[in-house]
Amino acid sequence: MKKFKTELLIIGAGPSGLGAAIYAARAALDFFVVEKFIAGGQIVVTEFIENYPGFKDDVSGFDLMQSIIEHCKKFNINIHESQSIESMEILRSGRKSKCKFVCRGQDIEVVAGSIIIATGASPRRLYVEGENEFIGNGISFCATCDGALYRDKEVMVIGGGDTAIQEAMFLVKFASKVYIVHRRDELRAVKSLQAKAFAQPKIEFLFDSVVDRFTGGNKLEEVTIKNVKTNEKTVKKIDGVFEYVGIKPNSDFLKGFLKMDEWGFIITDEKMSTSVSGIFAAGDVRVTPLRQVITAVSDGAVAATFADKYLDDLD
Repeated sequence: MKKFKTELLIIGAGPSGLGAAIYAARAALDFFVVEKFIAGGQIVVTEFIENYPGFKDDVSGFDLMQSIIEHCKKFNINIHESQSIESMEILRSGRKSKCKFVCRGQDIEVVAGSIIIATGASPRRLYVEGENEFIGNGISFCATCDGALYRDKEVMVIGGGDTAIQEAMFLVKFASKVYIVHRRDELRAVKSLQAKAFAQPKIEFLFDSVVDRFTGGNKLEEVTIKNVKTNEKTVKKIDGVFEYVGIKPNSDFLKGFLKMDEWGFIITDEKMSTSVSGIFAAGDVRVTPLRQVITAVSDGAVAATFADKYLDDLD
C-alpha cells in the first residue's frame, strides 16, 4: 500500500476538485489530489455548455475540462488518477485541534491535516422491470458516448431537466426520432433549452408519463410507458433509451461520518465546512441550490480558501 502525508487531501478531480486544487496551489499548500477515474468529472460527456463565462460560443464539457486541467498544469498540480478513497477516520493527538485524518483506499493511505470532498454525483436509475438487463445493451446514461450508435433509429430520453434536453438535442443529429418522456406536464429545463427542443421537428414529447418496463430479446426492443394521470399503458418500439432522472451523490463511503440530508448530499455551511471540523465539501456532492460547472468551481475555491485558514489556525 502506498502511503502519503500531506496538509490537504482533495478527493475528486472534477470542476470542484480542480477549482480547489488551483486555489490550494496559489496558497502554497502541500496538497494531494486523488481521482477515482480520470480527471474531468461527469461534465466531460456533456455535448455543449452555453453558459460558462469566457466562452461566448458553445464549448463541450470535454474541452472545458481540458482547459481547466491545462490550467492546473501551470501550477504543477499532480492528479493521482484511478485512486479511490473508501474509508476515513480521525487520528487524534493530545490536542483536539491537532487531529489528522487517515484516508484509505484499496492500495493507498493518505494522512492529511484537512480534506476537501469533491466526489461529485452519479446518474440515478429508474429501477423498473428490465432496466438491469438492458443497461449497456440499449439503455445508456450518455448520449455523447453512445448517440452515434443510433443513426436513423428511434430513441427515447427519460427526464425533463437541463441535461435531458441537452442530450435530446444532441441525439437529433443521429436519430430519426427522439421521444422525451417526462412525468410532469411541463419541462424543468431552462427556457432557452425548452425553446430549442420545442422547435425541433424530430422531437416528440410524452408528458405525464413514466417508464413501466423495458422488454426485448438480446437487446432492448420495446418500452412500456404509463400515463400517470390515466394509468393507460402504451408500448413503443425503441432502439435505445437514455436516462436522465437525477443524480445520486458519491458519498456512500462517508455515511455515518459526516452529516448528510435524506438523499446523501453532504451538509455544509457557506464556507463549505462540514459537520467535522477540518473537512470541507464542494460541488455536486454537497447540499446546494444549483449544480452547475460554475458553482462547482466556485465551491472548490471557497473550500480551499477556508481549508488553508483552518490549517493556519492549527499552527
